[in-house]
Amino acid sequence: MPTRKLIDGYPFIHYSRETFDPPTMLKRSEEMLAWMDKRRTVRDFSDKPVPREVIENIILSASTAPSGAHKQPWTFCVVSDAALKKEIRHAAEQEEYRSYNGRMSEEWLRDLRPLQTNWDKPFLETAPWLIILFKRIYELEHDGHKHNNYYVQESTGIAAGFLLSAIHHAGLVALTHTPSPMNFLGELLKRPENEKAFLLIPVGYPAETCWVPDLQRKPLEEVAVFY
Repeated sequence: MPTRKLIDGYPFIHYSRETFDPPTMLKRSEEMLAWMDKRRTVRDFSDKPVPREVIENIILSASTAPSGAHKQPWTFCVVSDAALKKEIRHAAEQEEYRSYNGRMSEEWLRDLRPLQTNWDKPFLETAPWLIILFKRIYELEHDGHKHNNYYVQESTGIAAGFLLSAIHHAGLVALTHTPSPMNFLGELLKRPENEKAFLLIPVGYPAETCWVPDLQRKPLEEVAVFY
């Protein structure tokens, strides 16, 4: 069987992968569930260094996510510079303070109380890496034409999920931080106008003393319907 062929002039490669019998699939799915169920959002970070190569592989793993028309409409901006992290923290805390003191409804604040979050975000300086995920609304071609990307929100969201899984798989922890609005990130990082901030994710090791809420995840019957 050929390994490569053209379809309407476009290159395709033959795809195959290892498959498993039902007992092996069940075992692997149970192992994956047990591993992913250990993932937690962390706000207490260590400043212990993480090799850049690890972060590079995590980002490349995230970029294997499917996307509309394979446009991969995302940019991962990675910050380790202490001065820049300090600027990001200051700007994020300004927005968060406004949110916690007027923007958020009382219902929203009440829902957040079990998590004990507030506007103070020291992890933005403590974590060795900040990954800021931008969604790319369109691409600017050489002649100045704006070429649309497709399903940008959905594609970037899937890439974010892949990113968090890769971070967890590497033995690191993360926080999905969404200060709102996030325009300051594009300004501080001097991103082009076709990119809009999607997530701000500190990445690193958990602090030696690290507390997380005792979350109870919904059971299968509350998150799935089989027909």
